[in-house]
Amino acid sequence: MTERNRIGLTWISFFSYAFTGALIVVTGIIMGNIANYFNLSISQMSNIFTFLNGGILIAILLNSWLIKIISLKKQLVFGFILTVIAIIGIIFCHSVFLFSINMFILGLVSGITMSIGTFLITHLYSGSKRGSKLLLTDSFFSMSGMIFPVISAYLLEKKIIWYWSYICIGGIYLFIILLTINLDFSKLKNKNTNQEQIKNIWNINVILLSLSALLYILGQLGFISWIPQYTTEILNINIKQTGSLVGSFWMSYMIGMWCFSIIIKFFNLHHMFIFLSGISTVLMYCFIHSNNYLVLQYIIISLGFFSSAIYTIIITLASLQTKKPSPKLINLILFFGTIGTLLTFIVTSPIVEYKGLYATLISSNILYSIVFLLSLLIYINTKYRKIICNNLF
Repeated sequence: MTERNRIGLTWISFFSYAFTGALIVVTGIIMGNIANYFNLSISQMSNIFTFLNGGILIAILLNSWLIKIISLKKQLVFGFILTVIAIIGIIFCHSVFLFSINMFILGLVSGITMSIGTFLITHLYSGSKRGSKLLLTDSFFSMSGMIFPVISAYLLEKKIIWYWSYICIGGIYLFIILLTINLDFSKLKNKNTNQEQIKNIWNINVILLSLSALLYILGQLGFISWIPQYTTEILNINIKQTGSLVGSFWMSYMIGMWCFSIIIKFFNLHHMFIFLSGISTVLMYCFIHSNNYLVLQYIIISLGFFSSAIYTIIITLASLQTKKPSPKLINLILFFGTIGTLLTFIVTSPIVEYKGLYATLISSNILYSIVFLLSLLIYINTKYRKIICNNLF
């Protein structure tokens, strides 16, 4: 494979995560305007956006089988066509039902594209370089999540109708399709045998890593989603300072990805997983038990930085179970991570209602501590397998 082709495919991966990040993050900015457009309450509108997350989940689940039927290039071309159809539908539809269908379509396209993006990186790079590139890829999710809310807020401030946010997001897929039609995907055919794929899926480490992905995402989103209510209602911090806390978390999260994309090359991934999950658990505990705003700011910046690489390390460790990771193996981790996203409010809302905000943050801290324990189990199991292999051969 030529270096030009490799770089082009890598940029498709970057844009695939940027596309998903933009779709998910702008929801909170424009939800009120969409609710007014359809004469619905905010709570009713938030339920409709479940179609977006549902589409992402289904797409990731099905993509490992879809790749056997339709090539990566054709999937991306079809994805562009569906994106155009969905955005046109959003512009001209005037019913909640049609809007929900269009959001589901965007979710499907997003899930398939993100799955392809991860698959490309895991096949183009190996070892620590794979982990480094996955971190850079994931950082485009955060970068897009920072840029597009600003764009959406600007459009709304200028009295431009909300659906222009989705037109702007569609521009990301335009870059993807322009790269796709000019690149060669033929070198990326998966050569794993069915027996090898099945062995990968049932490897105990893959199961533990999948569980880690679910619990980490659930813990992270459960924590950051309820920080605004916790700090304003329990700590009596004003809303501007609360927004600064959340913004600081995502900013340091993105910076952390950039930094760890370099740092990760010099350290063992298992050791990094243990260290980052452990220190993140401690930092979250310190945040929950602090009430000074300046201290909270320092802690949440540190938490964002040190936790930024955890999810990507989980994906990388799963992909390194074999030389050529199958689509099923990669999609399994993404699938469990997406389940964590979907479960966020399903799990945390009842805790808030019956036990309060403090208990909700404690539950997120417990989830982080479980991820730390799982990282130890994964490391021990890896060492055990190496000892067995050395004795056999």
